[in-house]
Amino acid sequence: MHKNTKVENRWNRFQASIRDTIILFQEFRSPLFWFSVAVIGGGILYNFISTLVNEPINDPMESVYIVLTATFLQTTNRDFPNHLALQVFHFFMPFIGVILLSQGLADFGTLLFNRHARTKEWEMAVASTLKKHIVLIGFGHLGFRIALKLHEMGKQIVVIEQNPKLDTLNEARRIGIPVITDDATRQITLEGANVKRAETIILASQNDAMNLQIALKARGINPDIKVVVRIFDDDFAHALQDQFGFIALSATEMAAPVFAAAAAGVDVTNPISVEGRLLSLARLTLTKESPLINKTVDYVENNYKVNVVLFKREDETQMPPKDNVKLNVGDVIAIIGGPEELNIVLHNKTNERR
Repeated sequence: MHKNTKVENRWNRFQASIRDTIILFQEFRSPLFWFSVAVIGGGILYNFISTLVNEPINDPMESVYIVLTATFLQTTNRDFPNHLALQVFHFFMPFIGVILLSQGLADFGTLLFNRHARTKEWEMAVASTLKKHIVLIGFGHLGFRIALKLHEMGKQIVVIEQNPKLDTLNEARRIGIPVITDDATRQITLEGANVKRAETIILASQNDAMNLQIALKARGINPDIKVVVRIFDDDFAHALQDQFGFIALSATEMAAPVFAAAAAGVDVTNPISVEGRLLSLARLTLTKESPLINKTVDYVENNYKVNVVLFKREDETQMPPKDNVKLNVGDVIAIIGGPEELNIVLHNKTNERR
């Protein structure tokens, strides 16, 4: 993984930790509110009664303090009251503390320090810190391979999988991929994966109807999200592509690198074997982050061990391009190479000769 991506991941986990703690406090606010009402209200009542029974407290805040210390069985710098009505507070308030606060504090501490006790909430907190990320639905063998490819490319991913017993989930968490174990057809689950700020959603489950249902819900939450959907029927895949603008990949195109490349905005064909060597054709548009900017076609071919077979800039197209053509931002090129060579080019890595 890129160094910058590792730093970004650590920062996202730190943000998620803060966000997660805030979520915990929000969940804890009800018992905290009623405990505060009991202490403050009890202090006001204590002050009122003390005046009636001629054992006045000079400051109402001191009355609140007396009630608070009584709640936790602590002594104050005052003598024990003589009147029964005031004595009741010192015996009754500890029960209020146990009923309203103690259980809540115990639960809060458990959830705060034992993140594994609430995996889904924690992963949602992580997802809430991401933007321009990829949401992957379905984490079977195909989904797992797609996630690994995207992870190698340095992409931020959030996985949603309904079956919590899949072995692949632990492996995903081990490499730092947030996994939400829930039903992705529920809008609240998609919102928990922060689909609203995501760049792409990949539907990799084996259920065509469910994939379509989730895709449409994701578009409802985020109209600009790119949808890459697994569809077994070729005709249905083409129809979805035409009608909704989805990138619909049928069973004949169901290789993990193809899904990963589609999610990353790169067109890559399934590999073919040529004299025992696997080769693919990739088409990409150069961005300012690309290591190929200001490099010539000859330089790319010699240093990356690929063949550039097409060059396009606005209305100009060369096939094959001349060796001295210098590449700029926005240029489109098509290259042929093996998986390792294409991985270096497509994932913004350099492999220059020293």
